[in-house]
Amino acid sequence: MSVKTLPDLVPDSKIKLPKQAERTLSSGLTVIAIRRPAVPLVELRLRVPFGRAPLARATLLSQALFTGTATMSSIDIAAELQAVGGGLSAGLDPDRLLITGNSLAAGLDRMLEILAAVLTDPAYPADEVGTERDRLVDHIQVAQSQPAHLARTALLKRMYGKHPYAVQTPEPEQVRGVRPGQLRTLHAERVRPEGSVLVLVGDINVEKAIDAAEKALGDWIGSGRDGAVPPTPALEPGPLLLVDRPASVQSSLRMALPAVPRTDPDHAALQLANMVFGGYFSSRWVENIREDKGYTYGPHTAIEHFVAGSSLVVAAEVATEVTGPALLETLYELGRIASLPPGEEELEQARRYALGTLRLGMSTQAGLAGLASIYASFGLRLDYLTEHSAALAAATREQVAEAAARYLAPSRAVSVVLGDAEKVEGQLSALTSVERGAA
Repeated sequence: MSVKTLPDLVPDSKIKLPKQAERTLSSGLTVIAIRRPAVPLVELRLRVPFGRAPLARATLLSQALFTGTATMSSIDIAAELQAVGGGLSAGLDPDRLLITGNSLAAGLDRMLEILAAVLTDPAYPADEVGTERDRLVDHIQVAQSQPAHLARTALLKRMYGKHPYAVQTPEPEQVRGVRPGQLRTLHAERVRPEGSVLVLVGDINVEKAIDAAEKALGDWIGSGRDGAVPPTPALEPGPLLLVDRPASVQSSLRMALPAVPRTDPDHAALQLANMVFGGYFSSRWVENIREDKGYTYGPHTAIEHFVAGSSLVVAAEVATEVTGPALLETLYELGRIASLPPGEEELEQARRYALGTLRLGMSTQAGLAGLASIYASFGLRLDYLTEHSAALAAATREQVAEAAARYLAPSRAVSVVLGDAEKVEGQLSALTSVERGAA
């Protein structure tokens, strides 16, 4: 069999970072501006610390943030943004409220003015909040009928126990109980500039863009409540948790393994070990259970970083009748990566993929804004890209093998299967101890 030769990488030359500037305003807001003049647009990302905010209220606030101000309705806001070729939206993760937007570069000042009005003078009108509340309840109810959502919900509870990260989606009845006044109070307490980071990327003069942000957001002041989240607990391996979903034709297999933050010396080696195991299409696990055996269509693994801790999550949807065999092959591949160093060619292919996706991620204005914003929320800056790229390029087989042995051994996994318990419990019990549980 002929061995395919992979093309050489462009000398993993140093990643050339774009021109950028940073300023922390008197309010405590950090503004980072990055010049990327590919197209005459500007991308905006604002992350506001929101850890430990009441989940139902925080989730609805993120959906209702642009419902109006004292002087503008939601329709006015949308029309004003559309006039400068842009838009703004909000979302929530366990650590931050995230505001995402873009506009024509010439419309940056106006987009910042509208953002400032929403941050400093929100109205949360009852009728609009009611509409967003109903929409959110519908969305959650749909999600609760989806196996992937139920499996993740069960895995998070199993991983985190009583930690705030254990529940990341509110119940519909909790959302139904939220009133506009509660959103106004939460906004006043938590939507604050201190510790927040605003990132602007595009066809801009970086210093002038920061001046524009300082001018527009000058009235956004005040310190928010302490939302620091305690460190995540260590994963506690134990029996596989089987969540019954009667008559399901598929099982959702989920595992969590330990991981390290981006700044840890092991991070690059662990990322490469994960790539070899299951992190991309040519990885061992994907080749095994998708290409060779046809047990699943889209298995994937990823290292998830939250402010309070990191983990490696393994996910696959498999046919009910092959649930046990799929788990067996997953445990086998984890055991193999944890006990045998990867082959030279195998490691090089994973390395090239990791380096390529790193470059691809920063190739657009939106991608660069997303990366810069995520890194900044962890106290990192864009120079992390060059440091991490160099670490990926330099990691040896021995370091990758060491990281795999330390973090990817199957004995360290927390495992959950959502499926028809009557049909899969016997298969699973032949491989490991099983306990029944609820999603």
